[in-house]
Amino acid sequence: SIAYSDKNVKICASHAGLTLGEDGATHQILEDIGLMKMLPGMTVINPCDFNQTKAATLAIAEHHGPVYLRFGRPKVANFTPADQTFEIGKAVMLNEGADVTIIATGHLVWPALQACAQLESEGISAEVINIHTIKPLDEKAVITSAKKTGCVVTAEEHQMAGGLGESVAHVLGTQNPAPLEMVAVKDSFGESGTPEELMKKYGLDVPDIVAAAKKVISRKSSR
Repeated sequence: SIAYSDKNVKICASHAGLTLGEDGATHQILEDIGLMKMLPGMTVINPCDFNQTKAATLAIAEHHGPVYLRFGRPKVANFTPADQTFEIGKAVMLNEGADVTIIATGHLVWPALQACAQLESEGISAEVINIHTIKPLDEKAVITSAKKTGCVVTAEEHQMAGGLGESVAHVLGTQNPAPLEMVAVKDSFGESGTPEELMKKYGLDVPDIVAAAKKVISRKSSR
């Protein structure tokens, strides 16, 4: 009823993703982005740290229309500027690169930067883009970077189906075909465990992003 009536309602959902940890599958939200982005007129935002969440909260208060703001429970690295301007639907370039594009959202943005540093140490230049707004997606940022690097990795703490990767795949498939690898939960429920254990088990850790980047580069090279 919120979306259908275009109500000026903001839904702020905490405890998203696997990193809720020990509470287990019944408390872990892994499908919400897909469910919310399907609703006509619904804006979907997934900030990466405290500073960006604060900026996003202020931005959606000024935005007319329904918004779904997603954030997790655990403490994460707070690395974005405290005085940042948050523009709904506008991606943020975190690192420019030439060999591969890593597009990340939410809790996976910081691991994406860590993966970027590891790749750099191995002579691979990675571009890292923070997509805080899943809908409306900054298609221009996706296409521009994909044309530059020739291949893309997406990283998110969400089901592979319905998430950021699916949205990026649609943009690439319809406007700029390029090899794509997705780092996401692969059609399964979560379970109890520490956030660190779960991120490793479900393939959402720094080594997984690094491996995806190397795989997609090899696919680009073999075309």
